[in-house]
Amino acid sequence: MNAQRPTALIADDEPLLRRALTRQLAQAWPELEVVAQTRNGRETVERFEALRPDICFLDVHMPGLSGVEAARHIGRRAHLVFVTAYDQYAVQAFAQGALDYLVKPVEAERLADTIARLRERLRAAQPAPDTEALLERLAAQLQKKSAPETLRWIRASVGQALRLIGVDEIDFLRSDEKYTRIAWRGDGGKPGEALIRTPLKELAAQLDPAQFVQVHRAVVVNLRAISHVTRGANETAHIHLKGRDEVLPVSRSYLHHFRQM
Repeated sequence: MNAQRPTALIADDEPLLRRALTRQLAQAWPELEVVAQTRNGRETVERFEALRPDICFLDVHMPGLSGVEAARHIGRRAHLVFVTAYDQYAVQAFAQGALDYLVKPVEAERLADTIARLRERLRAAQPAPDTEALLERLAAQLQKKSAPETLRWIRASVGQALRLIGVDEIDFLRSDEKYTRIAWRGDGGKPGEALIRTPLKELAAQLDPAQFVQVHRAVVVNLRAISHVTRGANETAHIHLKGRDEVLPVSRSYLHHFRQM
């Protein structure tokens, strides 16, 4: 352990999220020195071995070696904090065990609680808890989840800020040349928009088909956001949304979604 200034490593495959957590830590724990930011589990293990930080903030889902697998390698040589998008099975497992976790987007209050626990452990020179059995169970669960998961969050730049948009907040997605336009509800239900580089086709494949349907080659809509649908000419229709002025087209190929109107 570092007897002077505590050190930390942050692992996340999203650069914007790594930087955001680094800024939050700098504000909430100025004495902490972030000595490395890594993009995947394998790089995390390599940098940990080289630098031996006191604390590791690990994203659960990373390409290649997962955060859980990296944690199993690190073991009790550092205090571990998992950072995850809301994932029911993982959060339940962390809450029942001896592991600290943060849910994306990281809330200041939750981060402050975690920092307080870490400070106390470092002050008392407490060893990191033995979590080998729990990590083994989590790693096994990750391997079993072979079916693709539906998206829970979409990361998008809104102005100068990184925004994690909950999928349930999205009204519709629309292809916009090389980008996808996300129309969503912000705080208090206020409409917002963002552009991301991920193609609509790729996003549509990851959305829950019971909630999101494609209604046009360039449009996917959240069924919960629909106010009503009006029939148009030539076997087409138009979707009217709750609390929005936009009217979305339904092309003939997708009209079967609304045959029972």
